[in-house]
Amino acid sequence: MTICVVALGKIGLPLAVQFASKGHRVIGADVDQRVVDLVNAGTEPFPGEFELDVKLKQAVDDGLLTATTDTAAAVSESDAVVIVVPLFVDAEGIPDWGWMDAATKAIAAGLKPGTLVSYETTLPVGTTRDRWLPMLEEGSGLKAGEDFSLAFSPERVLTGRVFADLRRYPKLVGGVDEASAEAAIEFYTSILDFDDRPDLPRPNGVWDLGSSEASELAKLAETTYRDVNIGLANQFARYADTIDIDILKVIEASNSQPYSHIHQPGIAVGGHCIPIYPRIYLWNDPTATVVRAAREANAAMPDYAVDLLAAAYGDLTGVGVLVLGASYRGGVKETAFSGVFDTVKALKDRGATAYVSDPMYTPEEIEHLGLVPHRGEETLAAVIQADHAEYANLVEGDLPGVTVLVDGRRITDSARLGRIRRIVIGG
Repeated sequence: MTICVVALGKIGLPLAVQFASKGHRVIGADVDQRVVDLVNAGTEPFPGEFELDVKLKQAVDDGLLTATTDTAAAVSESDAVVIVVPLFVDAEGIPDWGWMDAATKAIAAGLKPGTLVSYETTLPVGTTRDRWLPMLEEGSGLKAGEDFSLAFSPERVLTGRVFADLRRYPKLVGGVDEASAEAAIEFYTSILDFDDRPDLPRPNGVWDLGSSEASELAKLAETTYRDVNIGLANQFARYADTIDIDILKVIEASNSQPYSHIHQPGIAVGGHCIPIYPRIYLWNDPTATVVRAAREANAAMPDYAVDLLAAAYGDLTGVGVLVLGASYRGGVKETAFSGVFDTVKALKDRGATAYVSDPMYTPEEIEHLGLVPHRGEETLAAVIQADHAEYANLVEGDLPGVTVLVDGRRITDSARLGRIRRIVIGG
């Protein structure tokens, strides 16, 4: 079949490559001409996705993957359309529909009878049926469930390991009607492979959740769970700091019992998913006090880490402080909702001069993020914000002048840091 993937970002492009690897013709549609040109040349537009460079080149060389900026034309040639356009929300969780509305209208303009339309972008519950269905019907003159199939099937992968995650996790689908669900099941079964998972309650594969709403809620629920769990771990860690207890030993002991699955505390929760999807859930369910409290607790952690630094070092006014890690997590060159921004703000609020370094970013790239790169200026304190593997081997000589280090990710070895005082969250 011919498949159109709308938006060739860090999820959409690996998906397009995966579909092509199964022998299908794939047309990637993206509004960025630079991305389209790079994909057509067989060159990955962004680094860091395992095996994407090789698999992309193979798909393009085999003539199975092309890219275009003309979404409507790509859809008109396709038997299935998969949408992975970003949905942005503000601090209150209110969605900005601009990009997705534009993409959906373009899809509607090219939609032909018999096509499956599957949204993979994480959405508020009810969006597929209440927003996209009427928009697609109005723009195409076709009727969902009769002339075309419409489903929601959330992406459940992490950047850097998309291909492995596609095999490992069940593919959740929910149609706006039974016929749409059947079309989605048939489609995803044909283009995905699944690892054997004896730990699951039923065989790994495509799981029909019964409705688009259930599938939408499943994605919000699994991510909101993580935010709530981390929020609880952070609350435990902050209390442990007041009574001189190592919270990691407590968590390890608690998790030795099979009904406890406490996550790890830390300086920040970043990325496209965990900080954002609870806000989308709250947009649907504003009475969810547990979700709101956890989000507030996690958002407060960068400021708390700087409080720990000030308590150990003293007055930070005029002090150069090195923030290690711009990325939102180790090993990934991505700053979406990274804790680096709030950490730097908290340092500035205390009068410190904050410098940032990251092994994955050049000083110019850090500057482009609106941060001050470290170019050898004197720093007397430091904060680890991202758990890059390189930081595990830090020694005293790597941080000249630093007397206090707040390790927000517990990645360093205090024995290697010599005279530097190491502070951890919940330690």
